[in-house]
Amino acid sequence: MATTLSGTSGALYYKPAGTDSTFKAANVTNANNTINVGTFLGFKVNDKVSFGTGTGGTLPAGLAAGTPVFIRTYVAATGLATFAATAGATELALTNDGTDGTTPFTIKYSEFEAVGAIREWSFEITRDEIDVTTIGQTLGQFAPFKTYITGFADGEGSATIYTTDDDTTIASRLVDDVIQRVQTGVQFKLYTDRVVASGVVDDTLSRSIEMEAVLTSASFTVNPDDAQSIEVAFRPSAVPTFDFSKS
Repeated sequence: MATTLSGTSGALYYKPAGTDSTFKAANVTNANNTINVGTFLGFKVNDKVSFGTGTGGTLPAGLAAGTPVFIRTYVAATGLATFAATAGATELALTNDGTDGTTPFTIKYSEFEAVGAIREWSFEITRDEIDVTTIGQTLGQFAPFKTYITGFADGEGSATIYTTDDDTTIASRLVDDVIQRVQTGVQFKLYTDRVVASGVVDDTLSRSIEMEAVLTSASFTVNPDDAQSIEVAFRPSAVPTFDFSKS
């Protein structure tokens, strides 16, 4: 007999806004180990990020494509960032500026983070209806019915987040990201059935919806009888990936 899933089977994972950018060799200054990754993005100290070479390029020596490093410093007004091999470690040395290819280097937030203060999430997919009814039909006793075909798909979702006095959590960051000007990098992974093995999510056995998204609003609720909460609304900015298979 199949087991009915409960809300405890679900979870919400997140990648923050402003953590997906590109740069070129000219943006690298190996003399002081800095890369200009872009101004007024959402990178924070100790963010785990990964680099890509673009097409045909060579990353600055000291970095390797797909090998995560950590943001050591980031100045939003200038876009300059330094990196470390582990969180809080010494500055990572860049011994050259790299070589450009036909497309820029990439820097992205490396992994989804579990948002532990989530009360609930919801997500709805809808389809447009296109009216293709023709006139001149043969009339009988009953009114003719209209004819429709399906059109574009769209989606919208929301997550209710409990607020705490710790503003360093990924949940607080999600709320802050609603007003982040550059939202490139926002991604959600919504688990309907999260399976954890040895402390790690087993995506082969889990069911989930994954999407790039934009954050559209935040609604705050404060009253004497309930924990303070914020409802954040979002919608997909690209086609979501639905993985409802257990294999």
